Amino acid sequence: MKVLAFGIAKEIVGGTSIDVNAGHITVEELKTQLEGQFPRLKQLTTFMIAVNGEYATTGQIVKQADEVAIIPPVSGG
Repeated sequence: MKVLAFGIAKEIVGGTSIDVNAGHITVEELKTQLEGQFPRLKQLTTFMIAVNGEYATTGQIVKQADEVAIIPPVSGG
């Protein structure tokens, strides 16, 4: 599955997107897999996963054909 990366996550994964070998998994499992592959993601206070343009819950199932994105913490001013 293609996972898009934004902000600091883009720097951590080394590009705007990465390919993840996963079938039907939960968002929580995907986050754990991403943190294993890119340990610096653990240093973020929090990061969200969006699936098909909407923030996903930890138990939500992600399918191979879904559009997935890593959304890093956002600060405003």
